[in-house]
Amino acid sequence: MGRRSAPEVNAGSMADIAFLLLIFFLVTTTIETDSGINRKLPPMEEIIDPPIIKERNIFTVVVNKNNQILVEEKLMELRNLRREAVSFLDNGGGLAEEVCNYCQGSKDRSSSDNPDKAIISLKNDRETDYKVYISVQNELVAAYNELRNREFMRLYPQENMDYVQADRKYTDPRTDKKVKDELKEKLSVIKLMYPMKLSEAEPNKTS
Repeated sequence: MGRRSAPEVNAGSMADIAFLLLIFFLVTTTIETDSGINRKLPPMEEIIDPPIIKERNIFTVVVNKNNQILVEEKLMELRNLRREAVSFLDNGGGLAEEVCNYCQGSKDRSSSDNPDKAIISLKNDRETDYKVYISVQNELVAAYNELRNREFMRLYPQENMDYVQADRKYTDPRTDKKVKDELKEKLSVIKLMYPMKLSEAEPNKTS
């Protein structure tokens, strides 16, 4: 009886199959990306004579390497940061052309003149925990939103919403264009009343 020959496997199409599988995985695989903090950088402008900023118009917030929060060089708990930032922004201590007619603060002459002059300066250490840094950021942004909410509801009570809700509706792609145009104008008015001037300094280097 003759010896049978082993059947041959046709591997000619293996390269094509491998290529198709590669394409399949490239198309269907999703790559996760880290989301950062939403910030819009100001346009580049050539400033010949930088404006002189009065010390009382700067609200300094420092987060050290031990995750301690220092406001105006004094230790402060995170839960109190928003309230202090609101008091600073809404102080309205200016006189004459710097007066703020809508501010409801204490009008302390040692604090900010008006919201347009008020600047919050945030500085952290390179060893600051990211979670703490984000928490401080959130509280400072919330301070602006609290004041913007108040003025939006005062000026536009017929909208039955606050500034944050209106901004969310404006950015929603499902919102009608006519409604967006109306909201855009109102949101712009509030932003001018309480412009977000949050300055972040270069982190400190620890030894």
